[in-house]
Amino acid sequence: MKIYFPTRWLHVDASAPHPPNTTYLVSQGHEHWGGEEPWAVRKIQMVYDGKVSGRRSPSFPSGTDDFERVQTAMARIVAGEGQTGND
Repeated sequence: MKIYFPTRWLHVDASAPHPPNTTYLVSQGHEHWGGEEPWAVRKIQMVYDGKVSGRRSPSFPSGTDDFERVQTAMARIVAGEGQTGND
């Protein structure tokens, strides 16, 4: 059952030692937490070969700028940038 519905997002390339074709999906949207109304949330998910891995928490390898690039992407999302379902 899908509980998260992103409304705006950006992909950020992940550095090694993540496997090739891995990105962080930085997004905001609405998530159902069991109540009647969904909550507005911001979320970071791992994407491997184009598929969101819902059970893996994001990991930022030391010695890379992954964390900083994800922070910048989230700031852009909050500012109204990024892809939407209308793109």
